[in-house]
Amino acid sequence: MKNLPNILLKQKVHRKKSQLLVTFEYESSLIKSIRKIKGAKWSSTLKAWYVNDSKENLDLIFEVFNDIANVDSSELSKKNLFKRILTEDQKVLLNNFYLYLKGKRYSQSTIQTYTFFVADFVNFYTKVPLKELTNRSVELFIEKIFIERNYSVSSQRQFISALKIFIHFYPHTQINDLTLERPKKSRKLPNVLSQEEVLDIIRSTQNLKHRAVLALIYSCGLRISELINLKLVDFHIERKQLIIKNGKGRKDRYVSLADSFLPLLSNYYYSYKPNTYFVEGKNGGKYSAESVRQFLRKSCLKAKIAKTVTPHTLRHSYATHLLENGVDIRYIQSLLGHAKPETTMIYTHVKRKDLMEIQNPLDVALQKLNKMDNEKEKLLLSRKI
Repeated sequence: MKNLPNILLKQKVHRKKSQLLVTFEYESSLIKSIRKIKGAKWSSTLKAWYVNDSKENLDLIFEVFNDIANVDSSELSKKNLFKRILTEDQKVLLNNFYLYLKGKRYSQSTIQTYTFFVADFVNFYTKVPLKELTNRSVELFIEKIFIERNYSVSSQRQFISALKIFIHFYPHTQINDLTLERPKKSRKLPNVLSQEEVLDIIRSTQNLKHRAVLALIYSCGLRISELINLKLVDFHIERKQLIIKNGKGRKDRYVSLADSFLPLLSNYYYSYKPNTYFVEGKNGGKYSAESVRQFLRKSCLKAKIAKTVTPHTLRHSYATHLLENGVDIRYIQSLLGHAKPETTMIYTHVKRKDLMEIQNPLDVALQKLNKMDNEKEKLLLSRKI
């Protein structure tokens, strides 16, 4: 009997979608096989390959790894992940909900996320009439599905938001949205690079297009979605400004272009000659967000930066460096396109210069002791006290 490598399958919400994780010890033959599956991607944060959560992809994984690996799907079967059995009426209802969200002009990402969560909820109570569902039904669903699947707090908040909209769309349940509370959002400090690290990453990026992309993300504090939707007509070179249209919350805003970026922009434009978008794929059209993440990871490896860096890390770094340079928090809020000042205030907690100016109480204590006895040799922690 052959001693085959093991592959473990799990499910997790990643990039606002349910994904099927494929984890295994590094082996080139397995990597070659997983790449045969259309849409399969590597996630450095999850430390796993992933594909869209679907019955078709599950069957394809078993087919691709047949006779070359032991595929462990026990965690899938016990959670009954791929057996979403909806009636025709439920399918019509969810389709109408999808169209309702579209009519409300939510972003495509939000529409997909909200529809996914509501579909899971409806499927969980497929044998219970929707009219009989109560707030306790919601609690049981969260306890059973969200806890077992190890969904994040932000995912749970999104589910509650989706459900609040759904019960306005379909007001025939007994769910009271007034008592539906979102769990408190985790307040994690953003990962921030030093200015030297940012320059190291840009210098390590040899490809002209890639270098222009990273320099623009950092120098304008762009979101990845804003970058890939950016058009050439949005550049106002004579005013050294860039207009970002339909940013998060469908807001437009202006940001200034760095003087040092303009020669790079000119070099990139005349070398690649993009037609419509600032950065385009091989066959024209929008560039892939995943491609940006991939070449950024490669640039970080070349720059010998070990910490996890994403395009959003560059945006965080832009905001923090502005704050350290003395720019008023209200201007930074405007440049980032934040709806609430509270969102921008998080950068005050990672501002290095102010933190470095605060004297440590241990240093103060030693300074006082040395002042009291000037004639004696200065006390150093590295020596015996």
